[in-house]
Amino acid sequence: MHGIAGSYNRDIAAFMRLEAAGERVLPLPAIATSIALDVLVADSSRMQAQLLAGALRRHAELQITSCQMNPASILQSVAGRYPQVALLSFSSPANFADEIGTLRRFHVSHPSIAKIILADSSSRDLVIQGFRSGARGIVSVTDCNLRVLWKCILRVAAGQIWLNTEQLNWLIELISETPSLRVLNTAGHSLLTPREEQVVALVAEGLSNRQIAIELKLSEHTIKKYLFRVFEKLGISSRVELVLYAVHNGQPRTAEWLPAAAGLPG
Repeated sequence: MHGIAGSYNRDIAAFMRLEAAGERVLPLPAIATSIALDVLVADSSRMQAQLLAGALRRHAELQITSCQMNPASILQSVAGRYPQVALLSFSSPANFADEIGTLRRFHVSHPSIAKIILADSSSRDLVIQGFRSGARGIVSVTDCNLRVLWKCILRVAAGQIWLNTEQLNWLIELISETPSLRVLNTAGHSLLTPREEQVVALVAEGLSNRQIAIELKLSEHTIKKYLFRVFEKLGISSRVELVLYAVHNGQPRTAEWLPAAAGLPG
């Protein structure tokens, strides 16, 4: 198995060297015949899936199977023929939550399969939720042709990420932010201060008091005080209860910069 994977990666690397050197005749027969890349195409419309699969089959190096965009169909297809890459076509914003859920379930079941989202257009939410759920590339139909899609498939199969500059910046901004969760009561009012919300978000991510103190540039003693106040406000008594409360009642919010010297009661 390792020998096959190594040979496959060498073939991909050879293609990329030729491309970097200015080769523009695609497909490249010497490389294409040795890659034999298995790709699964999933679309909510069976006809659309078949049309896209048919177009991709023009590249002899791509072995295409297609199915509908739902967990049962995808997992059944993967059981029959295991792909290196899965191309998941998102249909419309109205189905976004269901399709992200399908991607996440697919990724949990088969994390080694490289996954690409094909959507009418990309948004910050799509990019962030898509990558959190296991995607390794996002292609916008409005900015794409089959040649671009073919290159995306090869690069993602080789372990690379396929994003444009704007999409990459969205991910970088997310990483650089201190996470924050807004905890609301039944009337929709915030129960915690902005600093307390940051502490809750970091606890929910599994950080210790010491790690939270370093992240927020506060003392560990101050973090303990914040947690004590949060426990009192929410009527809980342990970190486990706090994490469960955050999961069920917290809403992600844009992170705010809060000065380290702010201290209590901020």
